[in-house]
Formats: sequence, structure tokens, C-alpha cells
Amino acid sequence: MYQVPYPYHTPYYFRTVYPYGAPLTRKDKGSPIPLKDYGPEPFVVNINQASKQNNNFRTALWTGKHLQVVLMSLNVGEDIGLEIHPDVDQFLRIEEGQGIVLMGDSKENLNFSANVADDFSIMVPAGTWHNVINTGHTPLKLYTIYAPPQHPHSTVQRTKADAMAAE
Repeated sequence: MYQVPYPYHTPYYFRTVYPYGAPLTRKDKGSPIPLKDYGPEPFVVNINQASKQNNNFRTALWTGKHLQVVLMSLNVGEDIGLEIHPDVDQFLRIEEGQGIVLMGDSKENLNFSANVADDFSIMVPAGTWHNVINTGHTPLKLYTIYAPPQHPHSTVQRTKADAMAAE
């Protein structure tokens, strides 16, 4: 048996407060997570479950002063849209589905491409043009991390058209 560094019964001030209920048990791990922006409060989430549950093109899950976590769902054949963040590195993680990522130093020179699927991570350096395209037969579920935030607190854009209209 491994030793536990803390006593089994932790003092009140070490107990975790969960924003959407008590600690998960085996029977309720599949319970829906209310998808809203929980930032900038402390927050713990099953990001895999939240990503797969999201059906909006873009849903801000947590927005802080210096970081933002955004859930995305791309329909079959849909893409994020060719974009660049001049001063922001970006991290994306695929939780379900498959696609292709394109990157390059200009819109006309996307000389980097890679196939991506479940459990793949994508790192986009600041100042790099990039796009992610769903090439599969099911929605592509992913989340992205921006530092600093790139969308207003509580952003929810149901479709790509909604996202384009907001820009």
C-alpha cells in the first residue's frame, strides 16, 4: 500500500469546493456539465467530457486575466477559418474526431500540414497563420487555450457564421 501524504480526513480548509456539485462518483461521471464561462474563479473540470458535450462552434469555458479555455465543435467538412494571432501562442487539443491542421508564415504559404485525431495536441506559435479542418465523418471536438484571452468573457457562438459576424 502506498502512503498518502495527507490524512484521510482532511481539515475543512483543505476541502475542495466544486462549482457544479460534489465530487464525481462512478455512477455520475457522465452527468452533463453546465457549459458556461466559470472564470476567473477557481475551477476544475473533466475537459474531455466538456469538449465532447459541447455542440457550439465556440464556447468560452474559462476566461481569466491572462488565459482563456475555449471549447469548439466543427461540423463535418467545417474549419476554424484561416487566422493569425500576432502576439499569442495557442494550444489546441483534439478530444474526438479527425482533421488536418495547416500552418505557415503567410496565407499563401501554409507549408506545414499534419493529420490530427483523438488525443493530438497542436501548438501554434504567435504570428503563424493556421487553420484546422474537420476531415472526418463526425463532429471534431476540441478545446483551445489562449494566453492572453482572445474572446470576450462568456462568448458562445453557436455556428461559424455567428463567429464570423462577431468579428
